[in-house]
Amino acid sequence: MAYSFLSRFRIKPEREADFVRAALEMEELVDREPGTLAFKFFRLGEPGMFAVYESFVDEAADKAHMETAHGKPLIDVMIACMAGGYEREMLYDLVEGTA
Repeated sequence: MAYSFLSRFRIKPEREADFVRAALEMEELVDREPGTLAFKFFRLGEPGMFAVYESFVDEAADKAHMETAHGKPLIDVMIACMAGGYEREMLYDLVEGTA
């Protein structure tokens, strides 16, 4: 079963362009990371709200993603753009059940 989740967060209005730039760069770089199954940012319907869908082969691959030399600085920029924290919702395969 994949380790997948959706994270939702609000971006400060004055930092939206910085966030989008960093998010697009991260989407381009994440393909080179072993263990990454899917990774995509989205705008939500509410102004200033964004989400990222992430799926990895396991939790260790997610942790490795957060510590890569190319990713860590981008993650730091994106977190600095957030107005508050983020909400992570785990996603589970329909057939394999829940945690």
